[in-house]
Amino acid sequence: MPLTLYNTLTRSKQEFKPLDPQRVTMYVCGPTVYSHPHIGNARPAVVFDVLFSVLRYYYPNVIYARNITDIEDKIYTAAKQQGVAISVITDKYTDIYHQDMQALGVRSPTVEPKATEHIAPMISMIERLLAGGYAYEAQGHVLFSVADYPEYGHLSGRNREDMIAGARVEVAPYKKDPADFVLWKPSSDDLPGWQSPWGRGRPGWHLECSAMSEQHLGETIDIHAGGNDLIFPHHENEVAQSTCSHGGKLFARYWLHNGFINVDAEKMSKSIGNVLLVDDLLKQDRGETIRLVLLSTHYRKPMDWTDDVVDQAKRNLDRLYGALRDNPDVPMRDNVELPEAFLKALSDDLNTPKAISVLFSLARELNSIQPTERKIHLKSQLLQAAQLIGLLSCDVEQWFSNAGAVDVDVVEGLIRERDQARADKDFTRADQIRVQLTQLGVELEDTKGKTRWKCTR
Repeated sequence: MPLTLYNTLTRSKQEFKPLDPQRVTMYVCGPTVYSHPHIGNARPAVVFDVLFSVLRYYYPNVIYARNITDIEDKIYTAAKQQGVAISVITDKYTDIYHQDMQALGVRSPTVEPKATEHIAPMISMIERLLAGGYAYEAQGHVLFSVADYPEYGHLSGRNREDMIAGARVEVAPYKKDPADFVLWKPSSDDLPGWQSPWGRGRPGWHLECSAMSEQHLGETIDIHAGGNDLIFPHHENEVAQSTCSHGGKLFARYWLHNGFINVDAEKMSKSIGNVLLVDDLLKQDRGETIRLVLLSTHYRKPMDWTDDVVDQAKRNLDRLYGALRDNPDVPMRDNVELPEAFLKALSDDLNTPKAISVLFSLARELNSIQPTERKIHLKSQLLQAAQLIGLLSCDVEQWFSNAGAVDVDVVEGLIRERDQARADKDFTRADQIRVQLTQLGVELEDTKGKTRWKCTR
């Protein structure tokens, strides 16, 4: 079935038709590595990881680039404040980002370019912009001339006044126009810099992604994605400089943007003090729980992070893992055809909430029918569909024991003892064992013919 995606560029859903079905290209703006990633940083990583997985389901070769921004003034400020070399900051927080995303089930991109390793392509792009009359030099800076690109603002849909206000433009006497943005700027002795035709300096942030995308994916790419906050000015500027440096070629054919995350109905911000770091969330809940929360709202919609939605995600995963645990003797088949409703949901602009609802339908039917070929098919579909979107990746027993937080043999032994006590009508002893298990962090659920349990730690 056709894959449709909402294209910010056209403000409509469109059938996805790659430029080359044998080489599908996608670029997603990655982290600026100067601090711990927060849940807002995790949302695009998780959402577009699912898109990467869906694309690979349909196409034989998908090149997915997600960059590391390791040239940025915030990084230099953090290094100064901590009294360490810049590389100490970038290496540390790149590793932390990788660890956090891996805990959320985010798979590695095909390529992960670093800005510091692409200075030469950046300089080459600036030279082309200068030669084409789209950029100019001023007081050691090189700036893009917005007035010389009439299509500027088309992606964001902003008029000139909104763009200038929204960009929080730097007041600088060397600019020909307040909307012009920096491609290259000089570096003082205490800042990192690279030699260039315009003196020792460093690239502008917007330029970095354009150069890395060109280097690894080509001049025209299929998909460019990121958070809503990047539409303007970052992505707008990428379009301008990439289009003009490539002789007018279309830069990205489809633009995808995910919505913001609020916390208890308030905008997440440092000033309020409600920024949720992934590392802190992982100390409270498992990565798969966090991933399910992020996928339970359509990626283009804003989502509200609350304790209730996290608790609901835990219960939902217990239900899905429970269906697998309650059918241990049902064999699995590899590479079954995934449910049409599941694929239809994902193919409709990554409708992950609807796709997840299909998983629950599979789990309900799996639990309700007798052992048959259909039961084998359902279990296989449930597991393989879930794993396509990065769920049910844990061993079932490890899930319920919370990866060894409790001793499974001890718990199972106490449950057998309790079952015997109940059979002997020794309900006092049975209640004592339930209390003992509760103290161990184990919650019991008595079902018809069987007692199920899970670790609540």
